[in-house]
Amino acid sequence: MKLAYYDGSDQDALARNFVEGAYSYARLYPNSSSFEGIKEKNKDNIIYSLQDATSYFLNFNLDRKSYKFTSKTSDAEKKSTQEAVLNKNFRQAINFAYDRTAYGAQSQGEDGATKILRNLVVPPNFVSINGKDFGEVVASKMVNYGKEWQGINFADAQDPYYNAEKAKAKFAEAKKELQAKGVQFPIHLDMTVDQAAKKGVQEANSMKQSIEAALGADNVVIDIQQLSTEDYDSTSYLAQTAAQKDYDLYNGGWGSDYQDPSTYLDIFNVKSGGVLQNLGIEPGESNDKAKAVGLDIYTQMLEEANKEQDLAKRYEKYAEIQAWLVDSALAIPNISKGGTPVLRKTVPFSEPYSLAGNKGIESYKYLKVQDKTVTKDEYEKAKEKWLKEKEESNKKAQEELAKHVK
Repeated sequence: MKLAYYDGSDQDALARNFVEGAYSYARLYPNSSSFEGIKEKNKDNIIYSLQDATSYFLNFNLDRKSYKFTSKTSDAEKKSTQEAVLNKNFRQAINFAYDRTAYGAQSQGEDGATKILRNLVVPPNFVSINGKDFGEVVASKMVNYGKEWQGINFADAQDPYYNAEKAKAKFAEAKKELQAKGVQFPIHLDMTVDQAAKKGVQEANSMKQSIEAALGADNVVIDIQQLSTEDYDSTSYLAQTAAQKDYDLYNGGWGSDYQDPSTYLDIFNVKSGGVLQNLGIEPGESNDKAKAVGLDIYTQMLEEANKEQDLAKRYEKYAEIQAWLVDSALAIPNISKGGTPVLRKTVPFSEPYSLAGNKGIESYKYLKVQDKTVTKDEYEKAKEKWLKEKEESNKKAQEELAKHVK
């Protein structure tokens, strides 16, 4: 097994190396210059991988301290942005104004634009509750949060949020509330991207376009800060403290460590949350802004759910917490890993699979490679067989678990 590093700067490199025989698996980028030629020669071989359990979502920096990379020109602009991100109607307006299908098309092309979309932090099929997927139960609880959530569907691979009319209505409410506090418009939101990652730059520009088109650039401006890889990492993912997070809006992700919804929901716990710094909040430290957006209440709900031992009741409580998180717009889901177009010689479903931990993503044990490129037909037949075996295996595991849990 030989692994090769890819920095994202040359979108044609993966397919080129696959065609030349250097790689046995290649992610494709439908918007790259060579894709049409690849598609023409491999029309029966381009396969979309399964979405996995890693979820990505936007976070607002609720207590920004660093302004090294910003388009803001005054303290008044900084203060106005800070007031805005603490306002739930404002955050919801951003959520409804964000066209995820257009966002997905930047890396997937129009044909695969929705195949990577995710609408909850916890994947909708991560666990089931009395025969229903987790996402279905979350949807049933959204009616308690307002008519704007009526009929919402949180299934993967579609966008239930984007609605310019809802965005405008929420923004009108937010603007009235914020103007009463002396907030100046437009609100400027800095979003940093790694300038070497072409896909990331395209995605950020797509998000900027849809949000500004829906809300008006006289109301909200997304200021994209294109940084070197070192600067991008040091002010976001690799920042050591909340104070070093230098942005207003950040797209981060989380994968499951174990198969319980708490593996995702605990990351926003004010006492120990794994991504809390991305929101500008230090875990375990008192912060008035965390309280202002209700994260103290969220944490109390989590602690109550974490005590519950009955799985159905436990998951029901987590579904309520996920519903609260959706309504809060503190985490705005957009995509998952997987769901991407590929060429492969690796035998479909020969590798280990797991929704939690490293078994399904970083283990190459059992993985087989064949001489010829896998066809769509081969993949679909293997997928159908695998899904059937998976269903039978899961049923058997649940029956055995029931014998041990009293």
